[in-house]
Amino acid sequence: MATEPERIPPPDETDAVPPPEDRTDGRPDDVQDDTQRGAQHDVQRDVRTDGDVREDLAEAQDAWRRALADLDNLRKRHARELEEARETERARTAAAWLPVLDHLELALAHAHADPSSVLKGVEAVRDQAVDVLARLGYPREEESGVPFDPGRHEVVRVVDDPDTEPGTVVEVLRPGYGRDGRQLRPMAVAVSQRRE
Repeated sequence: MATEPERIPPPDETDAVPPPEDRTDGRPDDVQDDTQRGAQHDVQRDVRTDGDVREDLAEAQDAWRRALADLDNLRKRHARELEEARETERARTAAAWLPVLDHLELALAHAHADPSSVLKGVEAVRDQAVDVLARLGYPREEESGVPFDPGRHEVVRVVDDPDTEPGTVVEVLRPGYGRDGRQLRPMAVAVSQRRE
């Protein structure tokens, strides 16, 4: 038969010894008490009332709404200024073409005159139009004898020309306008083919 383990009676409360005080920081009791009282006072001072929190929240929400309104006003002002800049640029471009139209009308008015003078007038109008495009940042390009560049040239025809290197622009069929990545259109060219 198994015997039950022997029970030890609980200690009498009168026999209990109070635990020693925690003096790990080495300060005297009166300094520790003052420090604890100061910490409790700081905690009480940092506790905020519900009204204070609501007031801070209302201020933050007001600042947020003002920032949103400022952003919306900035967006509207930018859109307005952008449209004004576009309109100004359109007007400047159109004004640059007005002398070309004036000279075309003069050429048409003198169409019954000497054909050579009409031809000179039309050439002058063309030169003026080319100048307008150059001033707008799109100069005319029509050089031949240069290596083919797919960024500047559009091949319309391939020719067999033994006097030129393969891949050389032999003839410009239609001039291009613009350069350095800003093109209205590339040059239409005839290119010499590669010999095999």
